[in-house]
Amino acid sequence: MPTELKYDITNSCGVLSKSNRGWTKELNLICWNGREERLDLREWSPDHSRMGKGITLSKEEGKALRDILNKLDL
Repeated sequence: MPTELKYDITNSCGVLSKSNRGWTKELNLICWNGREERLDLREWSPDHSRMGKGITLSKEEGKALRDILNKLDL
């Protein structure tokens, strides 16, 4: 039987995009299963009851990603 996944969105950092069906791609700070908060990038249903696949990053990984993105000519 699958383990229940518990999460707490501690800070909604921002929405990157919104799909036609109302789901939003968001960057949030989330505590997963009571652990230390991590940066999280994934799609969420409008009421945040369902989520898509995503990635989580430690704060150090988030800083490294920021530095890489700042070097890019976007």
